[in-house]
Amino acid sequence: MITNTFDNKTNAIITPQRQADAPKVDACIQTFSWKIEEFVLANFDCKKIASIWSVTGETPVYCIEYKGKRFAFFKTYVGAPASVANLEDALQLLDTDKFIVFGGAGCLNKEIARGKVMVPTAAYRDEGTSYHYAPATDYITVKNADTVANFMEESGLPYVKGKTWTTDAFYRETTGNFEKRKADGCISVEMECAGLQAMCDFRGVNLYTFFTSGDLLDAPKWDMRKKEGQIVGTQHDAGHFDIALELAWYVVNQ
Repeated sequence: MITNTFDNKTNAIITPQRQADAPKVDACIQTFSWKIEEFVLANFDCKKIASIWSVTGETPVYCIEYKGKRFAFFKTYVGAPASVANLEDALQLLDTDKFIVFGGAGCLNKEIARGKVMVPTAAYRDEGTSYHYAPATDYITVKNADTVANFMEESGLPYVKGKTWTTDAFYRETTGNFEKRKADGCISVEMECAGLQAMCDFRGVNLYTFFTSGDLLDAPKWDMRKKEGQIVGTQHDAGHFDIALELAWYVVNQ
């Protein structure tokens, strides 16, 4: 069974190793949005410092200098297996132990105002990747949630803390499971948090993550909560990169 797949008694067949010439950066920022990647490349002095390769092609990794610090940046893939694999590769290519990951998430509670940043405190493990990195439990704690929340508070940004539901299959988010997760205190649903946190715990590195409140599940009918072509207020809003960049600076200066 998937819940029995965590194995820390035998060696991994493929063991990632940090490259001796890996460039040192203070933190690494990851987005899921191609629109935000476009924005960053157009508005920052980005220098390519590495490449993550897979059968889908190249994922360029860039370096941005900001307020005297060096931050890596790249666009990652949606879903726990792919995003975790990219982070594993980044650990080999970059010399850092701090990773800021941000993206969109479905909203499970209509009382949460649109425009607030969601800071996950624990992730329900309705996916497979995390069970290869951590013993089976219903939830995994998002260890740096308080740090992210403190940053939001000190920056005057509207935010809300709560549990998240990480799933591998968004087309199988049934009403029954929605009701269970909402009753359990989940305020969002997404596809990466549990896997990323489990992997970061296993590798001994730090994950700092937040979500943009996107489509609404807590309604009689699914609501995308955006107009056609809308960017502002969605996961493609470049303002969320500004938050991620300031968060990166905040955590390296603690």
